[in-house]
Amino acid sequence: MPSEALAKEGRRFHYVYLLESLSSPDERYVGVTGDLRGRLTEHNAGKSKPTSKFAPWRIVTYCAFTDGTKAQAFERYLKSGSGHAFARKRPW
Repeated sequence: MPSEALAKEGRRFHYVYLLESLSSPDERYVGVTGDLRGRLTEHNAGKSKPTSKFAPWRIVTYCAFTDGTKAQAFERYLKSGSGHAFARKRPW
């Protein structure tokens, strides 16, 4: 179902995203948000302590979930040892 149709139903997406630092390309960050563009703006403005010293950032990839609990679980997985191994095998 397209995102516009979901929005009309009052449902929203939860995004798990992967950022890459433009100033230090080896630096990556995984997060979850309901406002992907707004959250990237916050990261680039230095409003997130874990990412402020490596700004600016770009979005490498993201996954959209309609279930916030599943999005948070996927973010936790990507931040785990198994998740790091998973991410290293992917083209991001």
